[in-house]
Amino acid sequence: MKHFREDIWQDNEYTYAASYGFMPNIRAYIHDEDEGAESPAENKRDAIIVLPGGGYCLCAPHEGQEVALEYYSMGLNAFVLTYTTDITMSVPLKDQPLKDVSRAVRLVRKKYANGGKVIICGFSAASHVCGSLAVHFKDVSDPAYPDVSNRPDGVILSYPVITAGKYTHGSSLEALLGAEATQDELDYYSLEINVTEDTPPCFLWQTLTDELVPVENSYLFASALKEKGVPYAHYVFPKGPHGIGLAKEPVKINDPVPDPSYALEQLILAVKAVKAGRGINVSDKRKKELEEQFPEESVIAPGPDPGNPHDLSDISRDAGMWSALSKVWMDRL
Repeated sequence: MKHFREDIWQDNEYTYAASYGFMPNIRAYIHDEDEGAESPAENKRDAIIVLPGGGYCLCAPHEGQEVALEYYSMGLNAFVLTYTTDITMSVPLKDQPLKDVSRAVRLVRKKYANGGKVIICGFSAASHVCGSLAVHFKDVSDPAYPDVSNRPDGVILSYPVITAGKYTHGSSLEALLGAEATQDELDYYSLEINVTEDTPPCFLWQTLTDELVPVENSYLFASALKEKGVPYAHYVFPKGPHGIGLAKEPVKINDPVPDPSYALEQLILAVKAVKAGRGINVSDKRKKELEEQFPEESVIAPGPDPGNPHDLSDISRDAGMWSALSKVWMDRL
């Protein structure tokens, strides 16, 4: 396995005000014979870009590397995109996450896909990032890659945030757009009303008992895809909490892999800046909340709630099959 980090923007391209020194980046997990665009045709592999969820406030490690390694074990070249988030919820992200995933698709397609399909896979709010590209890819130009398509060949949406309407996950949309979002912005990021015939094929999965993001989000998007004639697969599993990632034990890889907490880089930089009095537009209330939430130097991101009453070993019997089902779907694209 070849593993490396690559920033997706140059310094003069990335202007998000609350970056605190962070630069969006991909972490690559590439099969040894495949690195570089000059690989022989018989080594062509599909590529998948994984985006961890976290309410547009952070990138949860358990939805990054573990998922990338799962797809690596299935024969794909895998990448984790650590995109722009804001734990302070003080500087609305607006279209920056959309620009990040668009650039990542172009970069991977140009440098590492070698003619293979490029799939994107997001969790929770990161599904909203991926879904935004699925419906709005034509809106994102990129002078650095003018001749490289940013349209994914397929999109995997895991317990997705979809709508800004009745069933929205309000805090995710607030982190993205701010508390004073206009109706035009809410409509633009209510993905189910923006599906077109050109939206790429999608794979959706969620649990019926998701306690944070209503399962109606998945149904709304699936219905819109059907109406526009876009191919899709849609699985709703009977039970399981929000944020279960692979919903099973992660695959074991013999190759050495990095500490998955690299996904928390921006969160750590932001928390340190706030504690040092360098937060941008951070209210006293939010500063106090962050100091209480992250009292130590080390920062541990939340994963599935260990106190959740669901039996994960039981959940894995069906929900744990989603990644294998998605590979069948990918092979049909």
